[in-house]
Amino acid sequence: MSTVAIQVESLSKRYRLGTIGTGSLRQDVQRWWTTAIRKKEDPFFLADSATQQKQALWALQDISFEVQQGEVLGIVGNNGAGKSTLLKIISRIVRPTQGTVRGRGRINSLLEVGTGFQPDLTGRDNILLSGYILGMSKAEVRAKFDEIVAFAGIERFLDTPVKRYSSGMYVRLAFAVAAHLEPDILILDEVLAVGDSEFQKKCLGKIREVSHHTGRTILFVSHSMQAITNLCDKGMWLHQGKIKKIGTASAVVNEYLVSAQRIQLKQKWDDATLAPGNERIRLKLVELVPHLLTPDSPVDVRTPLTFKIEFWNLLPGETSLSMGLHLYTYSGECVFDRPTPDSLCNQGLIKAECTIPGDFLNDGAYYFSFVITRDTSVDLFRYEECLSFELEDFRGDYNYYGKWLGVVRPNFPFKLIQAGVESFAS
Repeated sequence: MSTVAIQVESLSKRYRLGTIGTGSLRQDVQRWWTTAIRKKEDPFFLADSATQQKQALWALQDISFEVQQGEVLGIVGNNGAGKSTLLKIISRIVRPTQGTVRGRGRINSLLEVGTGFQPDLTGRDNILLSGYILGMSKAEVRAKFDEIVAFAGIERFLDTPVKRYSSGMYVRLAFAVAAHLEPDILILDEVLAVGDSEFQKKCLGKIREVSHHTGRTILFVSHSMQAITNLCDKGMWLHQGKIKKIGTASAVVNEYLVSAQRIQLKQKWDDATLAPGNERIRLKLVELVPHLLTPDSPVDVRTPLTFKIEFWNLLPGETSLSMGLHLYTYSGECVFDRPTPDSLCNQGLIKAECTIPGDFLNDGAYYFSFVITRDTSVDLFRYEECLSFELEDFRGDYNYYGKWLGVVRPNFPFKLIQAGVESFAS
């Protein structure tokens, strides 16, 4: 039977815009006594006042959800959606305006570079201090000490005050401490972006190890959709302080990305002076044509797609032109980079098209980019995210309802064959 590690009920957080304080010492003291000591509503900031309503910013509104023990919850949303505010409330850094948060076990948070570190203490001292704050004994911290230092890669600077660390060293040590000191609940905000790519890979591997092998609960906020889908069991999408969707990580990420991008199957420019381009290349048309069986058929993983482009070559004389077509998922993965052969082209209108067969791409959201080059080496014009589209899922006779893994889903021959009837013992 699963155990609830974090329970959030009707959580709301309201901030006041504008000046700090009431403008009166007597009222400031009264406000402090009412809110901090008596734990009651701010008497000078009432929600039913029209003036105060204009000054109110609801960072979170009526948030309720549960996280099971050993579960990894990925939280996505635009900047200002309330993700960091939610993590700070769960970490007991910020007090909510309304609602309750219940947690089971020790919580360790890494919400920004160097959270919980004392700048004047050395790296060694901060490791020990962090362990004590988590309620660990000196022997427990010592047992993990060498592993933490090796993971962070700061052996030479271990006895240097952390205020002299670079931002990268800071976050490496902070993450190493947070991940290795074995809290029951680990809360990570978008801090891994500070490290280099090699360290980010180590961090993601450690998160996977911590969640899957030790059964610890993790709340993970990231703008890397690939990291969310790879590491998280569940996803939660916050939008303007409210929960937009909760579900599997892949389903939440896909819906979030599709909503953030405008599905665009065609762009055409009748006025060449307003079309994208430069003095060498000017676009006329880019279009994606789905080959549907009927006009009402969905665009799903079985649907062939034809990419078409028309552009004006403005270069005088005969020029060797080629084009590279790039297909990306909205989580940042490049599906393919398909170049055309070199072609000798005169000044005028140039056309090209490329068909992606059905039963090749997996369901999800995608976009096209392209580059037009001269002599396969000189960039003449680039266009990022010129077209975007979404493919729906189709399973047919399959009874598997989980997310189909991978970017591509090719339908090449693959089947089981009965090779014989002899017994296993023979």
